[in-house]
Amino acid sequence: APRAYTETQFPENAFLVFGKETKGLPEELLYENYDRCIRIPMIPGACSLNLGNSVAIVLYEALRQHGFAGLDATGHLTQY
Repeated sequence: APRAYTETQFPENAFLVFGKETKGLPEELLYENYDRCIRIPMIPGACSLNLGNSVAIVLYEALRQHGFAGLDATGHLTQY
């Protein structure tokens, strides 16, 4: 992919598409949409990240860019 997920501005209501852990996305789809493809930097030679971890990384970056709209950003202690 041409850029890292941290270099991407995610528009509101963006669709994020992920492939299977074993195969990724079809190369034809990647080729036809290369300018919109993003990557998660990894250690050279590493096979891949777990799909759930990959989704969490990119999704939370998109949510962060929009101020975590609709999410509760506060916490509280339960015993005090």
